[in-house]
Amino acid sequence: MSTTSYQGLEVLYTREQIAQRVAEMGAQITQDLKGEKLVMVGVLKGAAFFLADLSRAIDADATFDFVATSSYGVGQRSSGAVKLIKDLDQPIEGKNVLVVEDILDTGLTLTYLRKLFLQQKPKSLRIATLLDKPSRRIEKIDADYVGFSIPNLFVIGYGMDYAERYRNLPDICLMPPNHPE
Repeated sequence: MSTTSYQGLEVLYTREQIAQRVAEMGAQITQDLKGEKLVMVGVLKGAAFFLADLSRAIDADATFDFVATSSYGVGQRSSGAVKLIKDLDQPIEGKNVLVVEDILDTGLTLTYLRKLFLQQKPKSLRIATLLDKPSRRIEKIDADYVGFSIPNLFVIGYGMDYAERYRNLPDICLMPPNHPE
């Protein structure tokens, strides 16, 4: 972990570290595809930066689609139920699908999406996540491609937010526990 500061925030992974790891992931995905086409499905909004960079690191005929989900419940606590807000624009039957997510945390969202997508009978369905927090897992699900495995930290930047802020930070930073709003 770096002690570098960006806008007073502690940097967990620099843009250079992220770029290096994304390039490695892209090379592995390219190898696994064996020249076949790919549909990359970004989970909005957090995965937008990762999807853009990962897609450029994959040497394949790739198209994009996006989904958006929401965990809903009472107050700030999730009920554990996931609701689809934006569905795929194109059918994925018979296609190689890569779900691209910023963080694999509880596993609730990706378990929901995997079940939903498998009903559409894709040729293959894999998951790529930039960050994995296995200590927070509620649903048993693993990503096929993981950028970094991290402890239970609140991170922002590179697409990840706090109240829709900080997504545009180029590095992944730690959110201070007593951050003033």
